[in-house]
Amino acid sequence: MEKTQTTTKQSYSALGFELGISEDRNKRCRRTMEDAHTFVFDYMGVPRQGFFAIFDGHAGKATAEWCGANFDKVLAKVIESSSKEETVPEILNKAFLAVDHEVNQNEGKFSGCTAIVAFVKVEGNKRILYTGNVGDARAVLSRQNKALRLSYDHKGSDLQEAKRIMDLGGFMMNNRVNGVLAVTRSLGDSVMKEFVVGNPFTTETELGPDDDFLILACDGLWDVCEDQDAVDLIKDVQDPQVASKKLLDHALANFSTDNLSIMVIRLK
Repeated sequence: MEKTQTTTKQSYSALGFELGISEDRNKRCRRTMEDAHTFVFDYMGVPRQGFFAIFDGHAGKATAEWCGANFDKVLAKVIESSSKEETVPEILNKAFLAVDHEVNQNEGKFSGCTAIVAFVKVEGNKRILYTGNVGDARAVLSRQNKALRLSYDHKGSDLQEAKRIMDLGGFMMNNRVNGVLAVTRSLGDSVMKEFVVGNPFTTETELGPDDDFLILACDGLWDVCEDQDAVDLIKDVQDPQVASKKLLDHALANFSTDNLSIMVIRLK
């Protein structure tokens, strides 16, 4: 089951998951909606596997929309063609770079996007959660009501990322790459690809009975909400759609200035 449309008003469920999605253009601050999302239950035909992702576009929505429609398919092809020696984080890195190359032939010449991707893989009797991200979209896992961040914010304000940019010959101005882009890694943005790479930060987490839910969201939420606060807001909300809407309303009430896309995945 796969959804990439831009409005979602109900929960979706499958073996191992229950999912809610809320999004808002934030008309007070934004004239257009440049986010996209996608999810696939029983990913690659395997029950209890899942693919979930949010793409936050900038300089237009073309790259984000392409990723929303195609990233899961690119990852599946990379998985199918990979060797047994390759780890899933290595495979995720290859998939991000393959997507980055693809969008830079067309959409990425004029736009770009950040990305947070979560892949739940069945390995024997276990389920392993793999995440990959570029930019400042974020994944937060609730484990016994404690927030665990499973992503890394690639922003110009990060000293490690700023050093990487400058070591490559770029410069930082007002925490922006070459004075232009606030994120230091992305998909697309072909004119800045020398510095703004598509290599993701990846994590690997074995899921267990203590893991309640996963939040994926663009920076429209995280700019105005700490990880633990997000978990605390929805830890007692069983319906993931109600939970995602509660986070969205919280972001708007706290004057988020960006498009908002929020996905809550209960890990049944």
